[in-house]
Amino acid sequence: MTQENFENMLEAFLAAKPFRIFTVRLNGGRRFEVDSPRAVVYRDGVAAFVAPGGIPTYFDHESVNLVADVPGNRSD
Repeated sequence: MTQENFENMLEAFLAAKPFRIFTVRLNGGRRFEVDSPRAVVYRDGVAAFVAPGGIPTYFDHESVNLVADVPGNRSD
């Protein structure tokens, strides 16, 4: 994925009103659910997600395989 597509995709998911939980799947199969728009920060094609408990996950535009809505889950 290009850096521009990565940042546009994150912006769209994080700015959605109401916010909807979404899944990020990385190359290799690791995945995580973003449960708050305040849990992700990104710049220059690199992002950090802070999971509950303060556990960080770092990912970049080259490591993302898929970003998708989590069916049936909402965080309003």
